[in-house]
Amino acid sequence: MKFLDQAKVYIRSGDGGAGAVSFRREKFIEFGGPDGGDGGRGGDVWIEAVDGLNTLIDYRYQQHFKAQTGVHGMGRNRTGAKGADVVLKVPVGTQVFEEDNETLICDLTKVGQRFRLAAGGNGGFGNQHFKSSTNQAPRRANPGLPGEEAWIWLRLKLIADAGLVGLPNAGKSTFLASVTAAKPKIADYPFTTLHPNLGVVRVDAREFVLADIPGLIEGAHMGVGIGDRFLGHVERTRVLLHLVSAREEDVAAAYSTVRGELEAYGHGLDEKPEVLALSQADLLDEDERAEKLAALQEASGARPLLLSAATKEGVEEVLRALMRFIEEARMQESDPQAADDRWQK
Repeated sequence: MKFLDQAKVYIRSGDGGAGAVSFRREKFIEFGGPDGGDGGRGGDVWIEAVDGLNTLIDYRYQQHFKAQTGVHGMGRNRTGAKGADVVLKVPVGTQVFEEDNETLICDLTKVGQRFRLAAGGNGGFGNQHFKSSTNQAPRRANPGLPGEEAWIWLRLKLIADAGLVGLPNAGKSTFLASVTAAKPKIADYPFTTLHPNLGVVRVDAREFVLADIPGLIEGAHMGVGIGDRFLGHVERTRVLLHLVSAREEDVAAAYSTVRGELEAYGHGLDEKPEVLALSQADLLDEDERAEKLAALQEASGARPLLLSAATKEGVEEVLRALMRFIEEARMQESDPQAADDRWQK
């Protein structure tokens, strides 16, 4: 299945059905009077977050969605049926924007969450509504109101607890493959990861979701390389795992490059908690490890961890460090006061 995180679609709700012009005609009833029924309401257009989807690829093959028109009214005071609704089913984490791709309409963050994007038009009144003392046999009825139409953008931001960031070939995909059941592409050349990957991590009988995005290079916020398009998928994460490859000659510069791109992108990414790790540490001897760890600590102001996904060195320590931040964030969401008290202790 191909990954697609943005799509533009056209939606239109159904028109209302027209009211009927009809008169009661029965034997022995000389003046039956009007009995035209009302038209049915047009169908609505809904969007719903469902489980089991992680891409918007379906909306590459179908871009137009139209709800049904309401059924017209009929004689004997019969009201027309409501037109059938249209439901756009999308992955959890989908945002809906207006045609300008900037004005947010809704953000679906939970399974089952629904939002009405376009309401169907009301049905028209039948001629029974226009009867009066001076007009006993009205021969007019209202047409149904037109439905609403619009072009909208669907934008997917994956729901994950932790996100992997770093330069290309920093070992992000290898780490994801070693700690989850995900099968990302791994190769010894830049940009082997062309779209985000998700995996479920289990550590100490607890679980969290880890997202891997394509590597960042200098100028990514201006579109260099793959650009910063996929950074939106780590906006919702609670913590970032920043991997700096031990193969880098200047690890401090590598760290600063990625941090600079996060700051240039904005949206609070540079303010998220960060776990820093020197990856692919199995390639270094003890002296080289100490030298690069010191350089990385000086550049970041924090103590970096040693990590080797190939030999599993430091993997548990990194996962537990991520889990601590995730648990703090979860507790903060469920009970802010308890989380503050725990943090102070």
